[in-house]
Parts: sequence; C-alpha cells; structure tokens
Amino acid sequence: MNGPHDLGGQMGFGPIAPEADEPWFHADWERRALGVTLACGAFGAWTIDESRHARENIPPAAYLAASYYEIWIRALEVLLQRHGFVTADEIAAGKSLSAGAAPKRVLTAEMVAGVLARGGPCDRPLSQVPRFAVGARVRTRNVNPTTHTRLPRYARGKTGIVEAVQGSFVFADDNAHGRGENPQWVYTVVFDGPEIWGEGSDPTLSVSIDAWESYLEPV
Repeated sequence: MNGPHDLGGQMGFGPIAPEADEPWFHADWERRALGVTLACGAFGAWTIDESRHARENIPPAAYLAASYYEIWIRALEVLLQRHGFVTADEIAAGKSLSAGAAPKRVLTAEMVAGVLARGGPCDRPLSQVPRFAVGARVRTRNVNPTTHTRLPRYARGKTGIVEAVQGSFVFADDNAHGRGENPQWVYTVVFDGPEIWGEGSDPTLSVSIDAWESYLEPV
C-alpha cells in the first residue's frame, strides 16, 4: 500500500542525521515495548507480514509524529484487539476486564535466547525453476495496491537488471492477509540512478531491491 511508511524518494522530510554512538534504547519504555511486541508475536496469532501491515495502516499524521517504538505499540494494540486478546476498553483501562483469547504458546524468560537465535526463517522450497536469470532485464509492475506489498513505491514501473537469484520465500503480500504463504522466487534487481530518480540524478548512483517474481515482467 502507499502509506506513510513508504518514504523512499519523498521530499520535504529533511536530511537523515544518524546519531553517533546511538544506544539500543533511548528510554526504558522502549526496551519494554520491544519485549512486549516479541512476546505477543510468539502467541502465534499473526505473521510478521500482518504486523507490518498493521503499522502501515496507522493514520499518516499519527505515524509521522510517532517514534519508532510508538509505531510498534500502536500496531500491537490493533493486532491484540483484532485477534481477541484484549478490548479497546481494556487498553483504555490498562488492565484486564474479561477473559480474552488463549494464545497458542507463551514465551517464557528461559525460552527467549533460543527463540531469538532461531529467528523466523521464511525461505520455502519451490519445484518450479526461476523465471529470470542473472543478467536479465526486467521491469517492475506499476501497481498501487491498498493491501500490503514489499514493492517500494519509488521502484514501480522501472527497468533494471537481475543481479542475483536469492531463493524462494514466503510471499509477504499474501501472507499479510491470511491468504497463505504462496512462496515465490526472490531476485535482487539493480536500477541506475536516472531510472529511479529521473533527470538530474547522480549517474554513478545505483539502487538495489529484493523483488518477488510476481513484481517483475521481462523486458
């Protein structure tokens, strides 16, 4: 979807100013926000792709005014309500008012290190061969879905070169909406600066994206 999260190439947001020696967390509540989000994700009620889409759906003014972990918590509230773990009244009250849905699993303290070490692999085997080979010229589809997509807005309808075939992975666009994993081949595609940014772009610049096969058409 075209939302406030997709800022690539957008003007007027000021320079990127990395913080020197930036700490992992700027406040204790951020540390807790990360922990609560991971613990709730372990419930097994939603996928990482559904959680991304929940963040994308935060109204633009609220999204752009929020900090990184504020966005996480606001999306988590949506997911917990959607899947029946809490109600809006409970969030407002800050406490449980009735029995909610039971999680499939509960992440305990002694499980955390192992769970984080395993991560959440999303590579899946496919029987069909990749449609595109390294060196192929491809064009990304010019689409503007209202649902989740990992094809960035700035790279739609652009022509580039396949640099690598990365493997086959869960198709996030479907997985975010409960339509199944539907794995596809994923390719690294490289575009030159003028193709992405137009006239006046630095000709030595290149931009790479990882693109699922259904994003691409042959040139």
